[in-house]
Amino acid sequence: MEAGELAEPIVAYAAHLSGLGYTALTIKGYTDSARHLGAWLALSGLTISALDEHALERFARHKCRCGGNRSSDRLSSKYVRRVHRFTYYLGDCGIIPKVAPAALVVDPSVARFGEWLRRHRGLSERTIARHVRMVSRLLPALGVDPDAYDASRVRAVILDEGTRCSAAYVKTMAMALRGYLRFLATRGECRPGLDHAVPPTPDWRLSALPRYLLPEDVTRLIEGCDLSLSHGIRDRAILLLLSRLGLRAHDIWAMEINHVDWAAGTVRVRGKRRREVRLPLPQEAGDALLAYLEDARPLVDERRIFLRSAAPYVPFASSNVVSTIVRSALRRAGISDAPSQGAHLLRHSAATAMLRAGATLDAIGAVLRHQSPDTTAHYAKVDLATLCLIAQPWPGDA
Repeated sequence: MEAGELAEPIVAYAAHLSGLGYTALTIKGYTDSARHLGAWLALSGLTISALDEHALERFARHKCRCGGNRSSDRLSSKYVRRVHRFTYYLGDCGIIPKVAPAALVVDPSVARFGEWLRRHRGLSERTIARHVRMVSRLLPALGVDPDAYDASRVRAVILDEGTRCSAAYVKTMAMALRGYLRFLATRGECRPGLDHAVPPTPDWRLSALPRYLLPEDVTRLIEGCDLSLSHGIRDRAILLLLSRLGLRAHDIWAMEINHVDWAAGTVRVRGKRRREVRLPLPQEAGDALLAYLEDARPLVDERRIFLRSAAPYVPFASSNVVSTIVRSALRRAGISDAPSQGAHLLRHSAATAMLRAGATLDAIGAVLRHQSPDTTAHYAKVDLATLCLIAQPWPGDA
């Protein structure tokens, strides 16, 4: 097919896909669909400037008489998605207007609350988005006039949500509402102290035992990685960092090449509230990380350390991918009775292993970057040897 006006952009698009690591066969599939779009535009008497969502809908529905060697006059959804991806590329290059995603309509007061969390509380964008979303959900019941808020209304809103949502969700929603009410009070938009009217959600914090794996199970987890595959080398480095340093999934996701100081043997980690610390890089974890960087990491210009193992070679879409890697490792190791399945399982396992090796709670709290000593004290429950020394005999025993 003749691509018409899109001929030159398609050549550049092919080079772009090649840079992302796609094979020649995959690139041909993408460029053929883009060339089909160009032929359809020419036959329809349209120019590139007319390429918008409406034109793409027409293209997706048209009965193909565009020539070429297509055996069907219908376009599959996969084929249409390829064409959409090409138009995203054209938008990024400025060849056609970039279609912006529909913006979430947020009350101005809630939008200011989100900006306040960003500038003065140092929260992550993910947390800010969650707080804004939850407050927006409560706003119709609260009303748009903060000056009219009172304790009974605030309490009723949360109690009503409690009838429809889980306790964990309501607890997070209550936290967001307290923050919003404090923000309004500091601006003089509602009476102060209303945050105390938000009812607490019953939660016996740190009441359960930490969920962890035994050291031998952690070893099985790590040894289950296939080092003949690039993603096996990558996953082994990730599992070692999680299990030796107790990193969070987000720490792995956000780790960049310049965060590792090889001469000093440290790694810089940015945790909650954007607090940065330097942690010692254990020899085994450092060797695994170096093996990934030298032998398995795709050769692309990207600051993030951990990338997809298949094209496109870009960073993980989110930190959830790290937990998926842990779940896959558990399945490979044949560990079916793990107390949990996510990346936090190895964080708990690291803390438990350090405690049983003789580390103090203060040292463990420093490595895990806990803000409160009470959080670290949670792990004392698994130190059975020390607990036996202080346990009192049961009344009435001989």
